[in-house]
Amino acid sequence: MNIYNSILEKRKAGKKMLAVLVDPDKSSPADCIKIAGIATNAEVDFFFVGSSILMTESFESCIEVLKRSASIPVVLFPGNTMQISPAADAILFLSLISGRNPDLLIGKHVLSAPLIRQNNLEAISTGYMLIDSGSPTSVSYMSNTFPIPHDKNDIAACTAIAGEMLGMKMIYMDAGSGARFPIAPTMIKDVKKNIDIPLIAGGGIRTAEKAAELCNAGADIIVIGNAIEKDPMIISEIAVTIHALQDN
Repeated sequence: MNIYNSILEKRKAGKKMLAVLVDPDKSSPADCIKIAGIATNAEVDFFFVGSSILMTESFESCIEVLKRSASIPVVLFPGNTMQISPAADAILFLSLISGRNPDLLIGKHVLSAPLIRQNNLEAISTGYMLIDSGSPTSVSYMSNTFPIPHDKNDIAACTAIAGEMLGMKMIYMDAGSGARFPIAPTMIKDVKKNIDIPLIAGGGIRTAEKAAELCNAGADIIVIGNAIEKDPMIISEIAVTIHALQDN
């Protein structure tokens, strides 16, 4: 299955998509099985798997359990060059275009590209944009970059335009793990109207209402992560709401 083509097909049909972010550091095999069951029943579109640090050796086992327990595609959302696995279906080849850290713009990519090709992973080039969420997040700290201010819609839009012009296939706007609040719908809207590629939004999304608000503003894919650690059933609530929406 070509993951990117499936995203384009769903987007063309006006369908909104949901990705569940699974952190191997925080998810035991039993947790992964439970999440897989709920996600399957909720018809979740994708699993994103990745961690800011990866303190345990559970990365491969997490992917294997998800693949064994569900038919939902597993897409790597890597926090570093160690988070590459041939067991996954694809990898978001992230370039942190909101920051000025050369390692995360191209440096780490040079190291990981041969391994990605060797493992025959579908690489989806993605312009990754960190947006201020009211408090420091793991991603901003680990990446040693400043997020785009939450009210600077023009900077966000121009950054996304540049990412598309550089050949990125998607834009991922992220408030980060542990975000106090999600990205403002007005910023999503301004970015959306200036690009033609799929737009992903994540970070700080804890309710179905907020997920719907960001979808209606223009997000094609919503990502939820931290919220499921407290209540995995939020997956079902958000999935029902998102899948009922249609892009006009």
